Amino acid sequence: MPDLPPDFSSRQARADFVDRRLAQLYPETPVPLDHRDPYTLLVAVLLSAQCTDKRVNLVTPELWARADTPERMAQVPVAEIQRIIRPCGLSPQKAKAIAGLSRLLVERHGGAVPRTFEELEALPGVGHKTASVVMAQAFGVPAFPVDTHIHRLAQRWKLTSGRSVEQTEADLKRLFPEEHWNQLHLRIIFYGREHCTAHGCDGTVCELCRTLFPKRKRAVRTRK
Repeated sequence: MPDLPPDFSSRQARADFVDRRLAQLYPETPVPLDHRDPYTLLVAVLLSAQCTDKRVNLVTPELWARADTPERMAQVPVAEIQRIIRPCGLSPQKAKAIAGLSRLLVERHGGAVPRTFEELEALPGVGHKTASVVMAQAFGVPAFPVDTHIHRLAQRWKLTSGRSVEQTEADLKRLFPEEHWNQLHLRIIFYGREHCTAHGCDGTVCELCRTLFPKRKRAVRTRK
């Protein structure tokens, strides 16, 4: 009697398979943003908004050479920060945020990056996703940062309704073991960049999409 195909009819079954397969494909999960410590990670994540990690990594060596601590960065004119980070886009807002958060770290936190979501999200330019990355990758606190890659793939794999990034984060946290979150969010990003890209896969092309939905014929429209 031939083996029956796996049953991926439930969200949990699909999530379990995604978890297992991505762990096989990406046993190592290096943080894609070059950094030295929690502060430089925080700044690099802020710079990565609407910008590729590759471009951020090209820009930050000059920035770190100028200032790689909150104390030093707080002394750098905003115009100089903006000049250095211009290739990352949104440079006026990002430069102002980097200068502002650096001053606050010195004034309120003794120059250290705080270790709570509330304190991180109170810093200029730091939203929930940025705070989640820092908490996960700098401090090892379980978090599930949802960027555009994860939001798109979670919809293609029917792990979420995709109504909002917040909904996607909540759905993924329910589906996956907490102890997997920090590595898994990076694994999904790696897979999305390599195989399930915005233009290279429409929900019918890559290995995971074809495995989970072998009968899918139409492209999947995802919410942003």
